[in-house]
Formats: sequence, structure tokens, C-alpha cells
Amino acid sequence: MTRTAADYAWFEDDFPDIAEAYCFTLVRGLSPAELTSRIEGRPEAPLQGIAAVVDATFAQYDLEGGDRQLLAMTTVGDWTLLIEPNGYLGVTEERALPASAGTSWVSHFVNINGVGTFLWAEDQALRLCFDPMFPEDRWGTAPDGLLDVMRRIGFHFDDDDPETDLSSPAAFALAEHLTGVAVTPALLQDTTFTCATTRIH
Repeated sequence: MTRTAADYAWFEDDFPDIAEAYCFTLVRGLSPAELTSRIEGRPEAPLQGIAAVVDATFAQYDLEGGDRQLLAMTTVGDWTLLIEPNGYLGVTEERALPASAGTSWVSHFVNINGVGTFLWAEDQALRLCFDPMFPEDRWGTAPDGLLDVMRRIGFHFDDDDPETDLSSPAAFALAEHLTGVAVTPALLQDTTFTCATTRIH
């Protein structure tokens, strides 16, 4: 049963501090330490719960003048979930595609201005990329392979006139469809995250 945007409507309501600008990435088969190494990260002290991660992210930004991004990671089944409050490394092709060597990489991002990106890579090949607000404009090696799924999930295409914007919740649902990993309130609130920082310029 494919989850839909409605299943993730809680995210923006319950976690407004991160919902306004974030990047969530799922990487298969790599531990947090292995992922940190791939993206040339520097290990940092672990943090309990997403609120602490958000606070530490902005403190880090002020400390480093915006040169380094805080990354929070946890293992979920065969995948590592990588969360960047106010970050975008996961959807930056020149970082994500090399880091996806030999594995799957599924990432979605939105910034304070509502600009978003969904990126799916397999072994350094970009399979699908699009802005969740504008899903009719897609690129990659398989741009149409998930079209039916995307419609079921609740992405709005040209012929739709949505009453509410569900593009961010839809991105979470599509990531779950591709990975089998459900992001839940408990996962965000209760996890002690492995943390690192990486240079973003």
C-alpha cells in the first residue's frame, strides 16, 4: 500500500522549526560512519532529538560563518537517514552522485522560499530529479518511471488545481515508496543521532 501525502501532513504541523527548510536523504547499505567518510565529514558529538539538531545547526552556522553544515544520521533497517536542517548537500548533484557509488540515494529538500528538489540516484546515475511543487518538469534516466505512483501519492500536475500545497509531504511519501523507510514523529523526537559536519562550499 503506497503511502500518500496525507500520511505525512503531520510533519509541517508538528515540526515547524525544521519543516520550513530541510534536506532528508536515505542511503542504502552505508553506516553513518561510512556515509560521513564519503561526504568528507568531520564527526561531531551525538544529539538527542531533532529539536537539538536544529538548534545545533544554527549555532554551527554562526560559529563557522556558514562554511560547514551539520548532518544528523541514524540507521533505519538497511538505510541511513541523513537530516540537514536548512541544508542541501543531499540534493547537490556534484556531491550526491559520487557519494551514491554502489548504492541507492534518495533525497528531498525545501528551502525557506519554498523552492524544492527531489533527487533519486542509483550508483552515480541520476534516475529522477524534479521540484515537488512542479512535478511535470522531471529529468534523469527514468523521468517517467514513477509517474503513476506520484499521482497516487498526491503530487499535483498541470491539470490539477490544489487547494493546499502538499508537495513536501508528497516528497516524504515518495521517498518511503522508494526505500521502504517511514519517517515518523517518534523517529525524529526520540533518536540519538550520529552527527558530523561537512564543508558546503
